[in-house]
Order: sequence, then C-alpha cells, then structure tokens
Amino acid sequence: QGPLVESGGDLVQPGGSLRLSCTSTAPFDLQHWAIYWIRQAPGQEREAVACISSNDKYTYFADSVQGRFTISRDNAQKTVYLHMHSLEPEDTAVYYCATDFVPACASNHIPDSKSAFWGQGTQVTVSS
Repeated sequence: QGPLVESGGDLVQPGGSLRLSCTSTAPFDLQHWAIYWIRQAPGQEREAVACISSNDKYTYFADSVQGRFTISRDNAQKTVYLHMHSLEPEDTAVYYCATDFVPACASNHIPDSKSAFWGQGTQVTVSS
C-alpha cells in the first residue's frame, strides 16, 4: 500500500449510487492537504472530477458531475469520500485520489504524476 488508497469501486446500474473512499496510510496524513479525485477511461484523457480543501471550506466539481457528486472529509478516519449519485455509463472509469501537498483546491487541476501522491485507483463501471 502507498500513502493513499482508494476503495469502493463497483459495477452499478445507471441511476445507481456509489461511495468511494480515499484513505491515507501512516506516516502520511491527508488531513493537511487538498484532495483531488481524478478519473480516466481507456483511451480518454484524465479528468479532474472533484476536490476538497484541507479545511473543507472549498470544493470543486467538474461540470460533467455537478449536481450528482459530492465530496466530504473525515479526518478522524483519515479519509476523503466521493459520493456519486445518478450514475451514468459515461461515469465509467478508474477513479484515483491524489494530492500535491497544497491546502487549497485549484479548479480543473490534475496533480503532477511524478511529484504528487496518487492512489492505485478503483474501478467504477456503470452498465445495465
């Protein structure tokens, strides 16, 4: 396991819901940092889906998921959640969490693949 671990991905029907988790492992602690969710489907560009700031005061959502996804943080559990509702086939992708060690979110931002912490990803498949 690396510093960040995603879980919760599954096969769901259109219109369904999932909750993804991003948990930090000691000695790394994600509570100090903005956490991003990024997704990538095969053959597609990476897409910044959501972000939550270290103090929970700011969140960002991509236009493609606005109104359907929410994000939350539980520092006691060292976990950031992505709550996904009204899922569509277009949401099918591998979902990653990442941080580049900045407390604040930046809109439409993807942390650098080399310098940031990324999890291993969790597969979300939306299909009937």
